[in-house]
Amino acid sequence: MDFKIQWFPGHMTKAKRMMEQQLKLVDVVVEMLDARIPRSSSNPMLIQMLGDKPKVVALNKIDMADPEKTEKWLQTFKNSGLPVCKVDCSTGKGVKQMVAAIQQVARPVTDKWLRKGVRNRSIRVMIVGVPNVGKSTLINRLVGKNKVVAADRPGVTRGQQWVTIAKGLELLDTPGVLWPKFEDPEVGFCLAVTGAIKEDVYDRETAVELLLERLMHIYPEDLRVKYAIDFSEAEPVREVMAKIAVARGCLKAGGVLDIDKVIQLVLRDFRTGRLGRFTLDEPSENN
Repeated sequence: MDFKIQWFPGHMTKAKRMMEQQLKLVDVVVEMLDARIPRSSSNPMLIQMLGDKPKVVALNKIDMADPEKTEKWLQTFKNSGLPVCKVDCSTGKGVKQMVAAIQQVARPVTDKWLRKGVRNRSIRVMIVGVPNVGKSTLINRLVGKNKVVAADRPGVTRGQQWVTIAKGLELLDTPGVLWPKFEDPEVGFCLAVTGAIKEDVYDRETAVELLLERLMHIYPEDLRVKYAIDFSEAEPVREVMAKIAVARGCLKAGGVLDIDKVIQLVLRDFRTGRLGRFTLDEPSENN
């Protein structure tokens, strides 16, 4: 796959250092993943940073992912021993189950405190993930409109605060941002088309061509129905883009095809779920 990211994140080291400081303050970490790209939106760096700290995986944007593949991904995580739940932050679906999963994985920690005679100590939680995966939306939903600020904690920088989200559960009201690494072009492609990285660091036209080629093979009927076009799976992707341009009126003066409008259209429809429920990362035994 010839897909390149022009990515020079000078702030990655700073973000990593900040994340390490924040992780010292918490007992449980929720790693939020995009259900359409569970592998590509996971950051292997987090595993090293966490050590033996308990983690819960939250698959977000399930309303835009392929339901069958989501179930397979859930099983993949369960098989690897990771507590996992599926959530839809925009509606709140699955959030209660996620809170219950956090309480469950924290039990060994709370039991240890009880043995030491420590009572009334809240479990402290942090939500982490790559950009645009839904962390802030989840935090806002957990916190609610009326923020109940917990007692000040040492070591928390200005602008960060602890809020109570359930009995005995406090959340660091700042999402932890994991900056993705792009050694694998497939990961870069998946993060690009789902909107996790800015469009000025990659070629949108190449991204859309690759996306349409993928959808033509995995979800051809959705494409045909959505854009009212017909094509064979062996058809060149540029011809399919031309058909979309004609069907959707993406035309310049004189009937010239406006491919840039097609690119905008496909990206928008894919990212909003209007195009269909798609999962780009295939679950496998090697995840």
